This record gives sequence, structure tokens and C-alpha cells, in this order.
Amino acid sequence: MNKTIGSILVILILSVMVSSCNQTKQKDCLADNPLLQEWETPYGVPPFDKIQDEHYEPAFEAAMKEQNENVQQIIDNKEDPTFENTIVALDFSGLTLAKVGGVFYNMLSCNTSDSLQAIAQRIAPKMSAHGDEISMNADLFKKIEAVYLNKDKFELNSEQEMLLNLTYKDFVNGGAKLNDADKKRLKEINEKLSLLSLQFGDNLLAETNNFQLVVENEKDLAGLPEALIEAAAIVAKENDMEGKWIFTLHNPSVLPFLQYSENRELRKQIQTAYVNRCNNNNEYDNKDIALEMATLRIEKAQLLGYNNHAERILEDNMAKTPEAVYELLDQLWKPALAVAKEEADMYRQMMKRDGINDDLQAYDWRYYTERVRKDKYDMDEEMLKPYFELTKVKEGVFTVSGQLFGLNFTKSDKIPVYHPDVEAYEVTDENGKHVAVLLMDYFPRPTKSGGAWMSDFRSQYVYNDENITPIITINCNFSKPTGSQPSLLTFDEAQTLFHEFGHGLHGMLSDCLYPSTSGTNVPRDFVELPSQLMENWAAEPEVLKMYALHYQTNEPIPDELLAKIKAVGTFNQGFGTTEYLAAAYLDLFWHTLTEMTETDVLEAERNALNKLGLIPEIVARYRSTYFSHIFSGGYSSGYYSYIWSEVLDSDVFEAFKENGLFDKETAASLKENIYSNGHKKDPMTMFVNFRGREPKIDALLEKRGLK
Repeated sequence: MNKTIGSILVILILSVMVSSCNQTKQKDCLADNPLLQEWETPYGVPPFDKIQDEHYEPAFEAAMKEQNENVQQIIDNKEDPTFENTIVALDFSGLTLAKVGGVFYNMLSCNTSDSLQAIAQRIAPKMSAHGDEISMNADLFKKIEAVYLNKDKFELNSEQEMLLNLTYKDFVNGGAKLNDADKKRLKEINEKLSLLSLQFGDNLLAETNNFQLVVENEKDLAGLPEALIEAAAIVAKENDMEGKWIFTLHNPSVLPFLQYSENRELRKQIQTAYVNRCNNNNEYDNKDIALEMATLRIEKAQLLGYNNHAERILEDNMAKTPEAVYELLDQLWKPALAVAKEEADMYRQMMKRDGINDDLQAYDWRYYTERVRKDKYDMDEEMLKPYFELTKVKEGVFTVSGQLFGLNFTKSDKIPVYHPDVEAYEVTDENGKHVAVLLMDYFPRPTKSGGAWMSDFRSQYVYNDENITPIITINCNFSKPTGSQPSLLTFDEAQTLFHEFGHGLHGMLSDCLYPSTSGTNVPRDFVELPSQLMENWAAEPEVLKMYALHYQTNEPIPDELLAKIKAVGTFNQGFGTTEYLAAAYLDLFWHTLTEMTETDVLEAERNALNKLGLIPEIVARYRSTYFSHIFSGGYSSGYYSYIWSEVLDSDVFEAFKENGLFDKETAASLKENIYSNGHKKDPMTMFVNFRGREPKIDALLEKRGLK
């Protein structure tokens, strides 16, 4: 045998052996990957202690491969396309991918790390390409379109027809009808947008964590509540600065500092840092990212046949068009701004009494809001906080949920959690039947995004005739307990917990057949109805008496304070409504552009808000560089949805005011038509089925004191 040929054969044999070994090792690795196994945990909750960072990427790869195989089976099916063998099969094709993603993306939001963020950057383009390959698959779309065009012969119920319509529209807007060149460009845009969105969020988290206001002189703490001072001392100690105080840009720190600090210069420093997040020309700057994302969204919308991004997004919402959104915002803007100007005049008068001749500034607003609230109503938030201890507020939410929907919440130490701060609950109905698992994560940490949100590790659906129950998570950023007192909330934070719990109920009570129609998978301007509706119960005197109990004496909140809460109900609503609406307009500004003529994000933002007549004393709730809802979340062209949904929730709650806060018949209708209904029907149909008519704006105007 020729020596060279023999050597080549040996190399080939060794290569095959090595390849075989690697494949065996890979199979063993996948078999050992907890993300790809059946979870032998209570109710199938992820085994967080077994999942390591190195498990995610192989699991994503395996799950995408599995979904591709499932999709290919749909394509290869020789039978005529039907709703079951095409639409339903497609909706269930990615269950493993949803399982893996459910763990990963929740961890990325609430318990992130440099490692997870790096994985996200690597996975994002692969996931984007995977989704595009499916939504642009011509053979698959041909089958979907055949079912869609022949829908009448399948005798579909409302949920099935909704799933079919959603699937068809998703594929059309996913590029299924584009030519090959446009499909290629759309894939490039989607991949870039997925990476930019991740980078925007990472930058915001880093920038928020990066700032510290270090106070060294005790006199600079004047006016601050003791609990805030104690919390700042704890943060300083954790940063090896014992004897000093550190205030941060996390809401439990920065907002009360702005409300109570008598040191105007320090208020200016922390306010300036807060409103300039990701606008400091450093490694965390988001100006270019926001501009590039807005530009790419214009191009994507026009590839798909729309004039702008907002048109594409709103077509599937209740609003339908940007014009309808502007109509609502414009109805509210003028009265809200007028009230805000009156509020500013009040604060200027108090500044003059303080001997301050300078004009009112944005960093003065919250401080003088509290001063006037105290002066005019003899109340400030610190008077209320002893009555809003976190545990009691949580029990109040549980009580309301029980009285409305018959739910029971049992804390469990057997259900896995991903962080020591997290509490796990089993949720059952009035008959003791398991409904859901609820994970509650209350406090801020450097690895957790700011704000408050609801998500799920698993949504509800029916699979192989078995009802798969949801695993819901609620995340907040409340002040942690200190050595001297438990976690005490402001009244606004108590309402936030009720709000997020409303989202949670929307997920927990879901009674749908398919993943894509269940729970909170509804249009953006409808998804806030179940959440904001719950806030109404939080503020009712009858309900406050149930849960607003003094953390030391357990005495219910006195009638005197209840009267004051009612009296201040519309106080500062000019500011609250105006700063929110300004952000909603800013969202629409970026997403109704039909071409990118802007080169300077800050100048464009300034011009857009100046056209509205926004007064300089008020900063939009979110500026472009830290507007994570629209550049790192799912609310692009949809931030208006909070006020749109508030029209709905105010109107819905009127039914309970008319019939009784816990009227059984009204609550049953609410559950049937809203909370358990997912996206079985058109949202307006669901609203009308409950209320008996279309919504009116009157209740909202009255609630906000703008009528």
C-alpha cells in the first residue's frame, strides 16, 4: 500500500472516530441538559438550581432544530391543508423553544449577568434568522394561505378563526409575500433590530447602576425620611463607604430623594443624572441606537407596504390607525397641560415664600408637590407608608382576587425559585383545583431591570387534551426591608402591585386552547385593561380597610386618612397626565416618520415636545435614550396603550360601582369576557359583551380631574 494513501486513510478513520465521539458527546450533553428534559419539579416549574449558563445555547440550538423539523412535517404532509394539520400544528411546533426561551429571557430581565448578556447577543441573530426562515417559507405560507382562503368550510369557532387570522397576518407582515431580494433585506433588518434592542436595554441597566450620589455631610440629608436615609447607609456600607450615604437612580431611591430633599443642588444633581441616562457620550450612550432603530423600522414598514412603523403596528390594535391615537391624546393634552400650568403656579408661590427667586425647575417639581400636598391637604406620602407594608398589600391583592374570582394563594417552599428574594405560590380555585404557579420578585438588585412587569415561564394552553397551567412571574422594584422596619410602600407603589397583579390574573385565569391566543397575548392597547382595572380596587375605602393596616399596631387606616386620600386623588394629575402623554407623543413622533430626516436625537425630541407646548418644568416620563418600552420592550407605537386602556378600565369599573365592588354576577362576567378570554375574540367585542356598549371617555376624565 502506498504510504501516503495509507496515511490519508488513517487520518480519515481517525476523523470519523473523532466526529463520532463528538456527536456522542453532544448527544450526551443534550440528554443531560436540564432545559431539554422533563422537569420533575412541582407543577413543572424550571429547576433553576440545575440550569447553568452553558446550557442555554445548546438548548436553543436543539429547540430551533426541533421546530424546523416540525415545520417540515407540516410542509411534507400530503393531505390537503386544514386548520388542524397546518395552523394548530404550527402553533404547537415550538413548545420546546418556548420552554427554553421562557427561562432564558426571564433570567435576562430579572437575574442577568455579563455571561447571560453575551449569550443574548449571540442568540439574538440566530433567533431572528430562525423566525424569518419560518415566516418567509413559501411552501409553508402556501398551506397557510390555502386554509385562510377556505376558512368557511372548516366551521371554526371564534378562537380558531382568531388564530387563523393572526397566523396569516403574522406571515404577511413577516415577509411571506415579498420577493427574494426584499426578503433578504428584511432578514438583515430584523437581525439588526434584535441586536440593537438588546444593546439598548443593556446600556440602560449599566448606566442606571453606574451612578451614585454620595452624601458625606449629615446636614445634606435634611428633609429625607429616616427609612430612605437608613437604606442609603446600607448601600454605602455595601460599597465600602461606611459612615456615608449613597443614593441611586433606582426608583425607590431617586424618587423619594427628589420628593423630600431640602438640598436643591443635590436634587439637581440626581435629577440631571436621571434624565440624562444613556445620553452621556460614553460606552452606554443610546442616541445612535435609538436613531438607527427608528430608521430601520421605517424601512421595514415600507418594505411591507406601510407608510411608517406605527401604521404597521396599530393595524392590529384596537386603535387601528395613528390618527385614532392622536385623537385620544389630543382630547387629553389640552386640559392636562392647563392643569399642569396651574400646579406650576402653586409651586412658584411656595418657592417665593421660601425666599427662592429662581424660577421653578424640573428638579423642584416633586419636592414642591409634596410641600403643597402637606400644606393644602395636611398629608404626605410618609404619613401613608406605615399603612402599606408590602406583606399586607400583597394579602390585600390576594383577598380582592379571591372575592372576585375565587382564587386562593398558598405559599410553597417546595416550588423552585431563582433568587432568595422570590416567593412562590400555588394558586387554586374555590374547589381546590390547581390553577397556576405564581412567583413574586419584589426588590431591586444590580442584576435586575428597573420598573415593574409581569411575565410567564409558561403560558396556559391545552395540549393532547390536557390543560397546561401557567407559571406566572411578577417583578417589582420596591424598597427592601431595613434593620428597623419592613418594606413600606408608597400608595403609588401599592397600586403598582395591584396593577402587575392584574396582568398576572390575565395570565392565571386564561382558559384558551392555543399558545398564541392565551393569556396576555392580546393587542397592546387592550393588555393594560386587566392590569389597570385592578388599581381601582386598591384605592377604594372598603378595600383599603382590608389591607392598609399599620405595620406596628395592625390598626386599619383611619377614616381621616381615607378622606385625605380621596381629597388628593386628582392632585398633581396635571403633571402626571402631561409627563405621560409627552412620552406617548414622543413614541408616535419616532414611529410616524416616513423618512429619517433627523440626525440629532436630542434636537428632534426637543422640537417634537416644543410643538406640543410642553412646559420646561416637566420632563417627559421617558426621554428617547432611556425609553426602554419602545426601544427595548414591545411597546413601539404602543405607549399610548396605558391611557387607551384607562378609558376602558374606568368604564368597566363603573359597572362595579353601580352593582357592588364584589358583585358576583358582574365579577363572573368580567372573568368570562375579559380575564379568561385571552385573544379568542376581537377586543372591542369582548368589551361590549361585558359592558353592553362601546367605551366612553367620561369616567377617565372624572377620575383624573380633567373633566
